Amino acid sequence: MRMRVPLALLAALAAAGVAARADEDHDRALSLRQHGEILPLAAILGQIAARRHGRVLEAELEEKGGRIVYEIELLGPDDIVREMTVDAKTGRVLSVEDE
Repeated sequence: MRMRVPLALLAALAAAGVAARADEDHDRALSLRQHGEILPLAAILGQIAARRHGRVLEAELEEKGGRIVYEIELLGPDDIVREMTVDAKTGRVLSVEDE
């Protein structure tokens, strides 16, 4: 017997999963920031704005190679999207890549 699930219900369940993940990510970032493990995202974005022009499209906190980094997508004035990897503890730009 085949079960039909309304599309709206599937969309709601998917959204709930995304929201739960976002809450977990936020809680983790807050804890790391409060313990001095990372700089606030606002401070990182301020440093980037002082050196580069563009609009931030997305920012994520990730762990890469045992290091916590911010991955930031930036749309430059030349309409090129670049992904910056920034050390979350020091604010040092580790890499910039065109997408």
